[in-house]
Amino acid sequence: MIGKPLDSAALDSEKFSVGWGLPILSSDAISSVAYAGQEILAILLPAIGILAYKHLIIISGIIILLLFVLMLSYRQTIEAYPNGGGAYTVAKENFGTKAGIVAGAALSVDYIMTVAVSVSSGVQQIVSAFDPIEQYTVPICVVLVVLIAMGNLRGIREASKIFGIPTYAFIFGILVMLAAGFIKIAGGYQPPDPVLPTDASLLQPITTMLMLKAFSNGCAALTGVEAVSNGVPNFKKPSSKHAQTVLLLLAFIILVLFGGTAILANLYKVVPGEKAILVLMASQVFGNGFMFYYVTITTFIILVIAANTAYSDFPILISIMAKDGFMPRQLSMRGNRLSYDSGILLLSSLAIILIILFKARVELLIGLYAIGVFISFTLSQSGMFLHWLRLRKGAWRHKALINGIGAIASVVVVGIIAVTKFSQGAWIVVIVIPLMVIGMLKIKSHYTKLHDQLRMECEEYETAMKPENLYKNRVIVPIESVNRASIRALRYAKTISDNITAFNVVIDQETAEKNRQKYDRLHTDIPLVIKYSPYREIVEPLLELIESAEYNLGENEIVSVILPQFRVQKFWHRILHNNTRAHLERELLKHKQIAICTIPLQVEDGD
Repeated sequence: MIGKPLDSAALDSEKFSVGWGLPILSSDAISSVAYAGQEILAILLPAIGILAYKHLIIISGIIILLLFVLMLSYRQTIEAYPNGGGAYTVAKENFGTKAGIVAGAALSVDYIMTVAVSVSSGVQQIVSAFDPIEQYTVPICVVLVVLIAMGNLRGIREASKIFGIPTYAFIFGILVMLAAGFIKIAGGYQPPDPVLPTDASLLQPITTMLMLKAFSNGCAALTGVEAVSNGVPNFKKPSSKHAQTVLLLLAFIILVLFGGTAILANLYKVVPGEKAILVLMASQVFGNGFMFYYVTITTFIILVIAANTAYSDFPILISIMAKDGFMPRQLSMRGNRLSYDSGILLLSSLAIILIILFKARVELLIGLYAIGVFISFTLSQSGMFLHWLRLRKGAWRHKALINGIGAIASVVVVGIIAVTKFSQGAWIVVIVIPLMVIGMLKIKSHYTKLHDQLRMECEEYETAMKPENLYKNRVIVPIESVNRASIRALRYAKTISDNITAFNVVIDQETAEKNRQKYDRLHTDIPLVIKYSPYREIVEPLLELIESAEYNLGENEIVSVILPQFRVQKFWHRILHNNTRAHLERELLKHKQIAICTIPLQVEDGD
């Protein structure tokens, strides 16, 4: 399923060009066309009725303007920090470690939410067109996350092939719908009067708070903009130039698609509810013909594979943080197919948990969505502003101005989202991010302390392997009975030490006598100590012997415990045997002057 392993030298050939980088790293932002306008109308329509469509265009225009500010800002980030990491790297280098960790935590939350929201929204689109499958929404979402994870585990290049083409198919479908929709209106088509979700007597005045709530919902269209700067290392050389080109193309695509669908929604007065906004517009523009199903299906696919933006960037971000010691080190390792397998699996697991907890309901998940990414926007743009102030080279003034404007805009949006969505779930993110920061700092502290204890001073290298510093080894071989496995362990013990003790624990005198007779037939000079255990304890007497031996050890002496272990082949046979060895190993690992060695004996299983 995953494919043959790839050599490390194949990494460069795995990276993508502008043509493949655009759909892979921009699918999240492009897919927001399918639900950002819908989320704006969800706030405005019940409150102000038909006026919602006019304000949809105004709010969409503001969001697009903000998009271009962020696009210009992140092009500069790519130029200054071409090694990826985005907001995490920028904030860490310009504000310090803790700010970088906050940015990394906020981005991590955003990527996890991207997967959960994108997949849930995609499934919502399709079930709105095919009602009978609505009851299976959550299982479908989980299966899709697993499939996306498998696609990414196959490697960067194969993932681009799997997830790139559907993005272009979606862009084509929306462009055709926009063109056909405008032509149909120009030809005199009169859309049916909308059935608004509220009574005219219940309409509310247009307030600042209402508009801010709608704006914060629409800001979901801006998530994914940072993905290109985070994923610069995935581009072929010159990676910075290719990433900047992708970011520019993305901004213009969002301008056309998001702006165009906002205008079309105003013209056709569609009312999203049980059916999604793009499905409703496609129905009016195309009827029930081929293009209706084309737009419906490609919308579903783009929303699902929008999660792939997170799969492209989350593992890279986590791997950079892991290399810095703020995440488990195994997250920094590439797998057999040169993808960061551990990061992919971690992202999938967390997204599935969210989907199950929130029952794949986009309206519940969306409240947690945008705040994380805008926190990272703010730290990234503020960090870039400081970067140019410190650098003071070339055209630093206008670059600082662009990033300064981006920082101000981002911090304003963070405030708006925090206020308007606090009760809808944003409070969870506000709590989770500090907890993540504390956890990351503790991980770093652990690695630092471990490094300090393992580090050797220069003079220690000179004396470490001198004869007087080598260990004197005493060996203990626990045996359950005299058999092939225990004899094999005794033979091995003779190769590493002359000070060997065989130790046997019995629960009755008859077994003790039987074991003594068998052992005497070996004619070995290794003494056998038999311990009677009246309370039928097996492990504890052995631990007492080993620990008592350890107490008498000098600084350069060590006890080696050699554990015989027969290995059965069939998994169900393993449950038929006790787990004494594993328990013994756990206890012995607590001692610094005890070495543990397992001597396996492979046993052929019968039927």
